[in-house]
Amino acid sequence: MPGTLTYKIADTSAEEEAIHGLNHRTFAGEIPQHAPNAQGRLVDRFHAENTYAVCLDGAELVAMVAGRSARPFSLDGKLTGLDDYLPDGRTPVEIRLLAVDPRYRRGAILPRLLSLIGAHFAAQGCDLAVLSGTTRALTMYRRMGCVPFGPLTGAPGAQFQPMYLTIEDGRRLAPAAPAPTARTAANLLPGPVTVAPEVTAAFARPPVYHRSERHLRSVREVHRRLADLVGARHAQLLLGSGTVANDAVAAQLRLLGTPGAVLAYGEFGARLADHAARAGLDHAVQAGPWGAPLPWPDIERTIAALPPGGWLWTVHCETSTGQLLDLPRLTRLCADARVRLCVDAISSIGTVPVDLSGAYLATGTSGKALGGYPGLSMVFLAEQPRPAPGRIPRYLDLGCYADADGVAYTQSSNLVAALDAALSATDWPERFTQLGRASVWLHARLARLGLRVTAPEGEAAPGVVTVALPPHLDAALVGARMEAAGYLLAYQSGYLRQRNWLQISLMGRWTWPTLRGLVATLAEATA
Repeated sequence: MPGTLTYKIADTSAEEEAIHGLNHRTFAGEIPQHAPNAQGRLVDRFHAENTYAVCLDGAELVAMVAGRSARPFSLDGKLTGLDDYLPDGRTPVEIRLLAVDPRYRRGAILPRLLSLIGAHFAAQGCDLAVLSGTTRALTMYRRMGCVPFGPLTGAPGAQFQPMYLTIEDGRRLAPAAPAPTARTAANLLPGPVTVAPEVTAAFARPPVYHRSERHLRSVREVHRRLADLVGARHAQLLLGSGTVANDAVAAQLRLLGTPGAVLAYGEFGARLADHAARAGLDHAVQAGPWGAPLPWPDIERTIAALPPGGWLWTVHCETSTGQLLDLPRLTRLCADARVRLCVDAISSIGTVPVDLSGAYLATGTSGKALGGYPGLSMVFLAEQPRPAPGRIPRYLDLGCYADADGVAYTQSSNLVAALDAALSATDWPERFTQLGRASVWLHARLARLGLRVTAPEGEAAPGVVTVALPPHLDAALVGARMEAAGYLLAYQSGYLRQRNWLQISLMGRWTWPTLRGLVATLAEATA
């Protein structure tokens, strides 16, 4: 067994579930600190703030320990005047939930876990571990260099001794371990995002001829997956960014010959207005302050002013502000007015459940929350159009794609395969739940730091959080500091720099330890 053991910071939902199981077996079964339950699952009350170092035997989680630097500690609630017992001038982290499967209690698992969790928090400036060890194992803790202090806590049969361990003693007594590798910067950009290993593997396959039956089958399958994800009737892939897809929408609207309106409450709404103007569309622009609550009475009047058969074009998730429009409400308003609804859903698809069944046209892209590589965009359609030669540019003519079974022109089989892998590998309901939890948690931590989020409460998108920094903090400087510390945030775009805004995006792959480290580092970078 020892040769198969691996040590890591937990970062998957499967590992989180295994942590809850081991927590129950240890602290509700073996040590009667909590009442057992039929589910065999015990979620720690600080779980959302915990970082876990775990030991795996193959895929089985056999040991764990949790660390948390946010005050108050669990021990603060059990021992009055905790800081009076601790050495002066130290930055503590509380170490808890030490649990090792009974089959694995020989050897160096415990010190290796403590070494790993200690190194993680030492990188965040902590230099003192505070812990409560079961009285059954005091001899072992003392051998490790832990210093007991204060009275026992807990109840008879489940009593614990408060202790501390300095970083110096922890390093001196820790077993030899492989040198850590350089940490890859955490990608919290709105795109391109960090992709899953299976997506990388799919992209690396040899390219396939785009006219082959094999590629056509792949395209049809991706069309089906995309349409099913958002409730659309049809989808078409285009080689290019989301800008190309929105140009294709503008071209289709030009064919209608009816007037419309564009909602512009941020950078990307303004870009839709520019698409409409460049396409020569007859349209009005309903604009407003960026980040202000959406003016629904004005929106309703704009829709009411359109003739039946007219169109309304809007951004669902305004990436610039992190604001999410109430799409079901807008869909109902347009349906009642017999107005065709067009939606830029580029930053919402993959972050929240999106229902485009009532949209006439909508757009998305592969390189954001869908988890693929950048380079593909998509248009969702209520009906398949016919080609319109001589009326709109050939590449933007969605009728040509429909006639060619989705592959009108040269297409990258590598990008299609990568997108297919991303769509197949993602548990979308679980992802939406996790993003919702993370967004609430992140907003609360930013508020604690005194940082203002631009999106109004109740309209905040979970996939992107835009922070309006105060004048004395330069967003470019803070962003550069964060990058140097290993966190890639968006601040370079012109519209962000003009407003001194910083963006944290959860569109790609992220972990709870990454988010906790991000907040701690951001606190230092904005101090």
